[in-house]
Formats: sequence, C-alpha cells, structure tokens
Amino acid sequence: MDAVQIVTEPRRREILRLVWDRDHSAGEVAAQFDITFGAVSQHLAVLRDAGYVTVTKDGNRRLYRADKDALGEMRAVLESIWASKLDTLVEVIEADHPQETP
Repeated sequence: MDAVQIVTEPRRREILRLVWDRDHSAGEVAAQFDITFGAVSQHLAVLRDAGYVTVTKDGNRRLYRADKDALGEMRAVLESIWASKLDTLVEVIEADHPQETP
C-alpha cells in the first residue's frame, strides 16, 4: 500500500487526528468508531508499519501517538500531488470557460 492510500483512508485520518497530540490506547481509539476492535487494530498496524504512529508500552497496554516528523514528509508529497492536480483542473476549467475580454 502506498503512502497516499494510507493517509487518505477516512478512518486512518481520524485515528491520526485522535493520536495527534497525546497517547491513546487501542481501546480508547476503538471506542471512537462503530467498527470492531479488530478493524481498528488493523488500521493502527498499517499506520505503525508506515511509520506514521509510534507505539509505547505502558504495562500491558500499547499507547499510540502520531509521528509528526514522519507525517511532515507525507505532507510535502500530498502538496505536490495536489498542486499538479490543481494546475490540471485550472487548465480544464479555463478551456471550458474562456475568459471574456472587456
């Protein structure tokens, strides 16, 4: 799975939002969703494997937190993708709606 697919999945984006500023256990994260704990655990595993969340052990719990440094690199990738897509969109719109000169 590529980096864009990882962060564009809606539940993973919401998980990242939840763990952005403080640690959350998998159970705390799962309580915010209407999907099974197992499904949330899989999303957390994808984020962890991509390096977008860190995991800290606290007794028998695992606490998840966003790795902002790792996600900072993703932001640059997404911005470059969106910039090229926006340029294409502007070209299409301008071709369909030529500006009238006064």
